[in-house]
Amino acid sequence: MAIEQMKCIRLCGLKKDRKKILEWLQLRGDVEVMKPALHKDSIFKKGNPDLEGQRSTFSQNIKYADDALKILNAETSVKRSPFSSLDGKKEATAKQYESFSAKHDRTVETAKRIKFLEDETAQANADILKIEVQLEALKPWFTLDVPLDFQGTKSTAAFIGTMPNQWTYERIAALLAHNAPQGGPAEAEIISSSPEQTCVFVLCEKEHRAEVEKALAAGGFSHPPIHSEKPPKEQSSALEREISAKKDFILNKKSAICECAKFRSDLEFLADYDSMRYEKYGVINRLMQGKRTFFLFGYIPADKTASFGQELSNKFDAAVEFYDPPKQEEPPVLLKNNNFASPMESVLEAFSLPGIGEIDPSAIMAVFYYFLFGMMLGDAAYGIIMMAITAVLMHKHKHMAETMQRTLRMFFFCGISTTFWGFMFGSFFGDAVGVISKTFFNSSVALPPIWFEPINKPMKLLVFCFLVGLIHLFTGLGINFYQSWKAKKYKDAIYDVVFWYMLVGGLVVLLLSIKSMTGTFGISFTLPSSVGNAAGWIAAIGAIGIVLTGGRSSRNPFKRFLKGLYSLYNITGYLSDVLSYSRLLALGLATSVIASVVNKMAAMAGGGIGGFIGAIIFIVIFLVGHTMNILINMLGAYVHTNRLQYVEFFGKFYSGGGEKFTPFSADCSTKYYQFKEERKS
Repeated sequence: MAIEQMKCIRLCGLKKDRKKILEWLQLRGDVEVMKPALHKDSIFKKGNPDLEGQRSTFSQNIKYADDALKILNAETSVKRSPFSSLDGKKEATAKQYESFSAKHDRTVETAKRIKFLEDETAQANADILKIEVQLEALKPWFTLDVPLDFQGTKSTAAFIGTMPNQWTYERIAALLAHNAPQGGPAEAEIISSSPEQTCVFVLCEKEHRAEVEKALAAGGFSHPPIHSEKPPKEQSSALEREISAKKDFILNKKSAICECAKFRSDLEFLADYDSMRYEKYGVINRLMQGKRTFFLFGYIPADKTASFGQELSNKFDAAVEFYDPPKQEEPPVLLKNNNFASPMESVLEAFSLPGIGEIDPSAIMAVFYYFLFGMMLGDAAYGIIMMAITAVLMHKHKHMAETMQRTLRMFFFCGISTTFWGFMFGSFFGDAVGVISKTFFNSSVALPPIWFEPINKPMKLLVFCFLVGLIHLFTGLGINFYQSWKAKKYKDAIYDVVFWYMLVGGLVVLLLSIKSMTGTFGISFTLPSSVGNAAGWIAAIGAIGIVLTGGRSSRNPFKRFLKGLYSLYNITGYLSDVLSYSRLLALGLATSVIASVVNKMAAMAGGGIGGFIGAIIFIVIFLVGHTMNILINMLGAYVHTNRLQYVEFFGKFYSGGGEKFTPFSADCSTKYYQFKEERKS
């Protein structure tokens, strides 16, 4: 439970060593570089606008590499396990990083070539679609033995086109006779006909062309959208040959793309290499630079300063200074916890990192988080499954990303808690032990609870949930007291914590001294009335203290009193907070009841049939039902455990607002490789 102490760093180096120093810093990953507070002058200037062009080039190269990798992944099959995403980044050394510069440009050209091949393939596919549209348009004209562009002979005029809807020869003849009575003889032929259109060929004397064309137009005649100097059948064959050629072209291009699969690792290296260079040039723009020297300002964890200074002086002609951050500055936050508490860092970060004067609550959170999660899921078999899966994944994928490791560790510890509460409540796949023994072995074996079965004594569990809630809330108040006392805000510690301890704690003890209340909640004991009276006086003193001090920020006595009354009204918030812990009962019972229903369904279906087939049916229903149950209730336990932390627990002491420590690091820039600086032990 600690927030890493930060030191400010001021580094001065020779400009000729700037590139190597920044690469060393990036591979080491210990320093967060910040913009200097100094103003530029005639000697030192901030940044270099010319570097933006270089950054643009790096960004374009990254895009080339990413596009090429997407194309390769689509065209070539790579055998990967379903859990390959857990493998993490491949490891690479600083020497590999330096040596890649020799084939950097060649790899960029490879990426461009893959993209060009894909563009050619895409264009060929688009051409095929266009040709297929032309083929579809030619089908109604296959019986026509002249080209669609045919317009007649020296003495005749030809009209080739379509009429809307279905036409007969007699109807076309009537159209020509009615609209072109002076048009002379005309011959019409129906090439094809459908309810949507009729393809026609009309021939007339050339001198009557205008009259016939006008008559056809009156019937909705239009020329075909495609043109050809060959008859449609011949044109169709030519188009089919063109499609075949395009397909061969595509196969050749795809084969060329597949041949580039051997460069996959180089393309991944290129993406990471230029990503690091992109970030490095961004850092250069945050430096104060002179003609021959440069200054770098930032933050570094205090425990890294000794090794950092020694290695820097051994490698470069540079000077470095470490000093405490000024009081007016809020340094970035880096949390440091053991394996038990570190999974809570991600949960905490999702809310907000600790602000000024606040502690890292990860360790305390971890105890309550695992405890509450286990109560909500509360089935020993589900807990064992969670532990087994997460343990196997962590063992087989030791190089997975740190965030994924923490998530799996969190669910491993949640699995331990779930197993514990499952045995306490006597739940192992619900009541599966008893159901299986009765259905298939005609016996009455059951898994007895170590404590009690919640489904039989829900009120007992509800009271326990309220007790857990009070402990959780009082722990939050205790942290508030610690933070205030550490900051020498002694009055705040008494006014905002002690008085609330007196009020809430006194009321709880008072209720426990009332027999009707203990009887309602099924509590087996009742405190003596003398204890209750004393608790009542303590609660009254706490309430008076809250009223008198809750509005102390106001100078006006009347406003101060009203604000004090409003602060006392917050007692209803404590009541709602305690009631919120009833969700422990609700989710715990939901898991148990659903598991029991699944078992009964499986027993009814499998036991009714009996024999080998019945056992198979039982197993199928059992596996499907419990898989759904564990997934749904794991999600519910995760969401509601987070809510109890964020709303009820954090509401008593935590504000957050800290900025995360984001070092200038290769790991923050790369996707495929993990670059490490080789350090001397």
